[in-house]
Amino acid sequence: MNRVFKALADPTRRRILRLLAGGEKTAGLIASAFPLGKPAISHHLAILKQAGLIRCRRSGQQLHYSLNTTVLQDVAVWALDLVSRPDSNPESDS
Repeated sequence: MNRVFKALADPTRRRILRLLAGGEKTAGLIASAFPLGKPAISHHLAILKQAGLIRCRRSGQQLHYSLNTTVLQDVAVWALDLVSRPDSNPESDS
């Protein structure tokens, strides 16, 4: 879960996730939506992938990225659980 929160902490990565909410995109299309170089976008994509927030598939020489909704659902459940039990003992949670 720590990797997920680290990934979500960056505004560029959150923007990438919003872009992917519209469907699968190639790495080049993602990079073209940002005023950053391709190496910087590749770094952001790698962090999102390591956190399990996105999936990647190769088609020829192109990489296609999409959201991994399973991990996003897990985060949403965790957040809802946190809000629904605000008086729980923080030392007992992992």
